Amino acid sequence: MRIGIYGGTFNPIHRGHLTAAAAAAKQLCLDKLLLVPDAIPPHKPLPAGSADAADRLEMVQLCTGELPVPAEVTDLELRRQGASYSYDTLAALREQYPADELFFLMGSDMFLSFETWRRPEEICRLATLAVFSRRAADEAAAFARQKEKLEKAFSARVTVVMNPEVIEVSSTQLREELARGRGRAYLTEPVYGYILRKGLYGTATDLKHLTPEELRPIALSYLKPKRMPHVLGTEQEAAFLAEKYGADVTAARIAALLHDCTKKMDLPQQLSLCRHYAIPLDEMERNYLKLLHSKTGAAVARDRFGVSDEIYNAIFYHTTGKADMTLLEKIIYLADYIEPSRSFPGVEELRTAVHEDLNRGLCRALADSIVELQGYGSPVHPNTQEALSYIQREIGGTIE
Repeated sequence: MRIGIYGGTFNPIHRGHLTAAAAAAKQLCLDKLLLVPDAIPPHKPLPAGSADAADRLEMVQLCTGELPVPAEVTDLELRRQGASYSYDTLAALREQYPADELFFLMGSDMFLSFETWRRPEEICRLATLAVFSRRAADEAAAFARQKEKLEKAFSARVTVVMNPEVIEVSSTQLREELARGRGRAYLTEPVYGYILRKGLYGTATDLKHLTPEELRPIALSYLKPKRMPHVLGTEQEAAFLAEKYGADVTAARIAALLHDCTKKMDLPQQLSLCRHYAIPLDEMERNYLKLLHSKTGAAVARDRFGVSDEIYNAIFYHTTGKADMTLLEKIIYLADYIEPSRSFPGVEELRTAVHEDLNRGLCRALADSIVELQGYGSPVHPNTQEALSYIQREIGGTIE
């Protein structure tokens, strides 16, 4: 396997980093990228006002879905005490990947001072140096001289990565732009949202008075990359259903954007939030992770974003449903179920049913959900059974 190793302070990670990583992945035919946030870089200290290690790690994790090959983020350097040296990182990764071909990605400025690094000869033994080039003529001459020097001194293997989409921005410049309320274009939407949500780099955002457009990047910052298309699809479907059936489109968008905001938390984290927000749980809920994120997500939505009771309840019941659901509750339950990225057997027929008649579509969705859960041997929450019974009475029967 061919693995690229891309380290940096990523303070914050921006589109310049990502275009360079994508170019390396394609030109080097990488099978995987490892992104390695630095803890304490030996060549320069982190400037005042920097994001802490946990925040920088989280921002990098939010970007893995933007890359053309599988990407993983390692906290290897963040767990290490003291300064972060590339040799130590590469030695540890070589132990982890003993039979794989490693490519150590670096900028041309780092390459030109490489011989001053700690144990450069060992770094050259452990990995091929893959150097990003900006194509400047004077740089090309210096690069050629340095390449020859390292090949002679350390038997270095050096390859050039041409980046056709160089984005001329430094993290220093970007931090300054963010403090002035600018810089969004240089960041992925989830990273921008994370910065606003955490108030990093001098930003200050009133989270309780956001439009759906303002909320969207912040909502995405709560998610794992693989879940982002689902949430965006749920927003799209919720807006369509709200427009079609006469609900508040803005409320539908906000509820959809926040409905999975605690989805990535594990069971202990979910239970901790339930205790924090004094959310009562029955025996099934205390032991079944999938039933908790709707409750904790609703609580976070109200606490952090000041959502209305209507939106709170739509998020709270979007997993189980309940008897006598409001229009918005029905819309969020169904939008989550049939949004465009869903591809389970029968979803097209269910979408058609929902788009033709909301209540009859809801009846079918609830019945299908119960059958699916029973097929998996999973428990069916009483709220779901009650929701189905109620809607059957409302429409005057069952759906074939």
